[in-house]
Amino acid sequence: MAEIELPKLEELEQAKTRTFERRVALTTSIFAMLLAIASLGGNNATKEMLLSQQLSSDQWAFYQSKSIKEHQTRTQRLQLELELAERGDKMPHEARKKAEALLGQVAEEEKRYQSEKQEIEKEAKALEHERDLNRTKNPYFEFAEVLLQIAIVMASISILADTPVIFHFSLVLASLGGFLALNGYLLLVRIPFLQAGH
Repeated sequence: MAEIELPKLEELEQAKTRTFERRVALTTSIFAMLLAIASLGGNNATKEMLLSQQLSSDQWAFYQSKSIKEHQTRTQRLQLELELAERGDKMPHEARKKAEALLGQVAEEEKRYQSEKQEIEKEAKALEHERDLNRTKNPYFEFAEVLLQIAIVMASISILADTPVIFHFSLVLASLGGFLALNGYLLLVRIPFLQAGH
């Protein structure tokens, strides 16, 4: 009868440990990939927030400039109207005609500045909305990065300590981090404590 050689207990333990180590290493690679995605989202949200803020500030400065010009033309229009009201009949016909033409031009210019201001205001508010949206997204990415970094460390510790419980804890942390990263991109839910101060 042929002898059947059974694997030794030590070999079975080593194979089991290697399988656990491979699983943890593969999972840690996925954690690292999620961390890179969260980091990219956070960097983009920060850049977009700062760019939108700068562009919005520029638009508001342009709006202020148009407001000043509108105020100047309104003042000019009111002065012309006052002059025509005071001296209208006493003015030579040619001078009155020129003053009325100038009044029409100034009134049109005032309307133009008012219209341009409205367009500029709409653009500035749209940029502010973009800034606020990215400001809302940013904390989700920040917390996702922290949780994913901790998950990577915990997974590494689980290999060294050969403790599946620590690995399962890293899975929980990574799941939360992955959800927060996804939420940073899509804003599926608003988490109140992440919105405070933003």
